[in-house]
Amino acid sequence: MDTNLRRVAASQGERQLLGNARDWIAAHRAELGLSLRMTSAGLIALAIGELLGVRQVYWAVLTAVIVMQVSVGGSLKATIDRLAGTVAGALWGAALGAVIPHPGTLATAGLLAAALLPLAALVAWWPSYRVAPVTAIIVLLVPHGDAGPVQAAIERLIEIALGCAVALGVALAITPSRAHRLLFAAANDALTLIREQIEQLLDGITEPLDPSAVLAMHERIRGAIERCAAAAGDAARERASYLTDAPDPAPLVRSLRRVSHDLVMLARALPKPLPEPLSRRLAGPAKRVGGATREFLAELANAVTRNTAVPSLVPLEQGLSKYENAISELRRARLIVPLSTEDAERVLGTAFALQQLVGNLADLADRVGDLSRHSSKVA
Repeated sequence: MDTNLRRVAASQGERQLLGNARDWIAAHRAELGLSLRMTSAGLIALAIGELLGVRQVYWAVLTAVIVMQVSVGGSLKATIDRLAGTVAGALWGAALGAVIPHPGTLATAGLLAAALLPLAALVAWWPSYRVAPVTAIIVLLVPHGDAGPVQAAIERLIEIALGCAVALGVALAITPSRAHRLLFAAANDALTLIREQIEQLLDGITEPLDPSAVLAMHERIRGAIERCAAAAGDAARERASYLTDAPDPAPLVRSLRRVSHDLVMLARALPKPLPEPLSRRLAGPAKRVGGATREFLAELANAVTRNTAVPSLVPLEQGLSKYENAISELRRARLIVPLSTEDAERVLGTAFALQQLVGNLADLADRVGDLSRHSSKVA
């Protein structure tokens, strides 16, 4: 009997370990995919470079690894930047090296200054060319045997182009990660944090808020939205390259920013609880608004990650209507009139922030619906 119990316990433990492993892999799929693509790109670049007899094959390998990003759109941007910077630096360095003789240290220093000054200015205005000065330095200073600067520049272009081509091919062929998928993951994180902060802020109508906790939550929401913005930029490049026909994700990011601004507005209206007896009479309606908002955001997060239907805004609008009715009753009872200007502004500012929040959540739901409908068609 004891032996059977131990076997059952061991079997349950194994299943638990396997379940945890699957959950961990699912949660870190993007990171694991990047690791696989980066390793594959480096090995493939080495193999092709050796096959073609590339003299300095390590540049192709380095480039393939450097330009590989989490998403296809990110890899495309890195590839374009790397190629543009390499072309600019190689052409400028080769031209100067071929035209200006540079025997001795002083002459080489002058040539280097002539190469770097315009390229540094180019990078200052267009950061995507930041590889250009490095390439010019390599063309001018790294020994190339019998090869002159022009031949060295051509070799460098071939090596970098090979690495870029391999990286982009691997990004498209091996566990390709579309930027829209990363955008949805970051948007889900933002919606989860927004849902948590709604509950936190509306409690501030009757209870003091912890300013440090509110600020920390604001920062976490802003970080999640910035990740959305980065993924949206990569998605826009995928759209421009006809790698996807998904809708423009930029409106989704703008809607998330507006919602986060509404939360900031609400926090500013509640540096301390609203005065009695107003806070007591508004606590119930505020709780209904908070509950409806949290449920709405939870369903909206499901729509983002699982392509489910966008939730109805009706419960949230009904909750807001009850809160507005409570404010109207306070006005009719002339309970706002005796308040100080600051407290009156906080009472009305809270109501205005909630109105703006509901309106911007409606716009956010529309943006999520556009993207979810496209994902459903693709699936």
